[in-house]
Amino acid sequence: MTADLRLVGAALGCWFAAIGALFLPAAVGWGLAGGALLVAVLWRFGRARWIVAAAAAGVACGAAATAARVGERDAEPLRGLAVRHATVRAGLVISDDPRLGRAHVGRDATVIVPARLDWIETGERRIVLSSRVLVLAGDRGWLGLLPGQHAEASARLSPPDGGDLGAALLSISAGPTLVGAAPWVQRAAGTLRAGLQRACAGLPAEPGGLLPGLVVGDTSRLDPALADDFKTTGLTHLTAVSGANLAIVVGLVLVGVRWCRAGPRVAAVLCVLALAGFVVLVRPSPSVLRAAAMGGLALVALALGRPRAAVPALAAGVLGLVVLDPELAVDAGFALSVLATGGLVLIAPRWTRALEERGWPRVAAEAVAVPAAAQAACAPVIAAISASVSLTTIPANLLAAPAVAPATILGLSSAVLSPVLPSLAAFAAWLASWPARWLVVVAHRGADVPAGLLPWPGGTGGGLLLGALVAALLAGFRWPVVRRWVLVAAVAAVLGAVPVRFLAAAWPPRGWLVVACDVGQGDALAVAAGPGSAVVVDAGPEPDPVDGCLRRLGVHRVPLLVISHFHVDHVGGLDGVLRGRRVDGLLVPSFAEPAAARSAVLGRGVPAAPAVPGSALTVGEVRVEVLGPVRPVTGTRSDPNNNSLVLAVTVDGIRVLLTGDAETEEQLSLLPLALRADVLKVAHHGSAYQSEEFLAAVSPRVALVSVGVGNDYGHPSSVLLARLERGGARVMRTDQLGDVAVVRDADGRLAVAARGS
Repeated sequence: MTADLRLVGAALGCWFAAIGALFLPAAVGWGLAGGALLVAVLWRFGRARWIVAAAAAGVACGAAATAARVGERDAEPLRGLAVRHATVRAGLVISDDPRLGRAHVGRDATVIVPARLDWIETGERRIVLSSRVLVLAGDRGWLGLLPGQHAEASARLSPPDGGDLGAALLSISAGPTLVGAAPWVQRAAGTLRAGLQRACAGLPAEPGGLLPGLVVGDTSRLDPALADDFKTTGLTHLTAVSGANLAIVVGLVLVGVRWCRAGPRVAAVLCVLALAGFVVLVRPSPSVLRAAAMGGLALVALALGRPRAAVPALAAGVLGLVVLDPELAVDAGFALSVLATGGLVLIAPRWTRALEERGWPRVAAEAVAVPAAAQAACAPVIAAISASVSLTTIPANLLAAPAVAPATILGLSSAVLSPVLPSLAAFAAWLASWPARWLVVVAHRGADVPAGLLPWPGGTGGGLLLGALVAALLAGFRWPVVRRWVLVAAVAAVLGAVPVRFLAAAWPPRGWLVVACDVGQGDALAVAAGPGSAVVVDAGPEPDPVDGCLRRLGVHRVPLLVISHFHVDHVGGLDGVLRGRRVDGLLVPSFAEPAAARSAVLGRGVPAAPAVPGSALTVGEVRVEVLGPVRPVTGTRSDPNNNSLVLAVTVDGIRVLLTGDAETEEQLSLLPLALRADVLKVAHHGSAYQSEEFLAAVSPRVALVSVGVGNDYGHPSSVLLARLERGGARVMRTDQLGDVAVVRDADGRLAVAARGS
């Protein structure tokens, strides 16, 4: 036991030293000094001194490894060239699969390529290097390159972000010049991965996109909405390869070898080969690396005829990986993988035994204890990252567990068969799709559970708070009186909260009419047009926020989508509106700038019509009048803003004025029209470019300000907000309140509600 603790202490010391040194290089020296001081002070405490000494040794290893990597990152001349944003000719070796970054309407997605920089040329001078870099490429020719592939390109250098051990960012606009071929091992793995994608091509979109991610870590076809549901339900580890998949593969090989009556050494060698091949196939993600390190150590113990010890294997794996790659110390996926494994090793067996002692069958006890232990260990980190606590994770994992192994085994069979027997590979993929469909159902149903996610303080403080609470509960559960009180409190909370959630859901408020979605620095509004239906005006800057807002509102159909103008903060999230929804029509302004964004919007295949000032149309329960622009406006501070569509929308007798980003010039041109409205969507995120006469003519009772937290524009203007409040308007800001809704209360009066930032 002492040896186990010594290794754990060393691993933790190494980990924390790497974290400190990544963000504060001076922590290297402080870590070494602190380790020496701990040894000196606590050496006299018997066994504890060996644990302290191990922890100090871990600090020394972690600090030294990180110092070496920091020195490599900051070495000249690359550092100076990056700071000057120099343009160079670069020789690269691809180190991981290129992937597409987030796309925006009006501009293509960037291809992100992790690579190693072998040399650079500045003028006639060639400098030989060996530095990790990240390539940001504008040409899709980089997609499909395999790890180990050599390439050349002209690139513009930039310094990396803080806490990043990469030496530089390389911005490249052209495609790569390939030098030779990728290693045969990577070509073989690439063939299998591509073959699995081909085998899944004929499957329904959701299971067909999930299966390659689950089996080989290829999430290129995974539906973003489905990925969100997996995340909400606590099943994110199933959307990509994790240590569980590796355990399934190695376990299957081990069973086969043992069935053939092979000895321990032969079994260990074959399992190591299977492990190495699987890591190459699925790519070395943090969870796979951790599992591979643990599995390799366990297989060495098997070959030597020694019993397997999970805690030392986990600690040794963490120690080795953090020393080899200190950047893993700040990787959330690696931390969650280690914590989940620690929960399975240290907590799950005890909980399983406790349930068995109370009469549970072993299978049922393990089925409950394993996901509960993993969730208890990971909950503090998840809360720190997401500012929420999932109540659906344990039941969702319990329901999903039986489908993971068959989906993995059948999916791998499909990948292996694809180069030689494509028809049989397609059949295996079809068989694998059925457990994958079950996983999709679990994710969707889990995400739809009312109050499945509870808000929790985020950041380090929130994580530590939940960690302390979990630790207190784990310690207190030893006493029956604590267990009884916790059970009573849990039952009381469920009985008290669940009926309230079902009968009076917190969001959306009953009878909502208009919702200003919290999409950051941009605009997206929904106007209720019937059950499951809404007129949507603008789409915000990113797809996920507007999609999340509409999903929370239960909007499945958009009979009319209005784009006020073509700036990216109003159209960048268009794919989020289209995600899984039927959009019947598109209303756009006549002003065609910016042209690239306009072309991208009109190219989505939705029937589009130009808005005609003075026209009106009725969509379900909503009447939409086009007020402006009265005439084209040019020569202003921002012509696209001053040619925004201005709409008067009437729903359930409430008149709402939607102003896009109209500034002073367009607002003044609208003054002859009837502008009076109950609700005003404040123009241009509350900028200072507003007409006093226009605001007086509207005289709203509610003013909605769609604005992003901490934006660089100074929005909203404090002078404007004061003016609106003096005029009697209730000002509701999305940066402070989150999604904001206009409703009618029980007495039919105008009211407002907020979801919370």
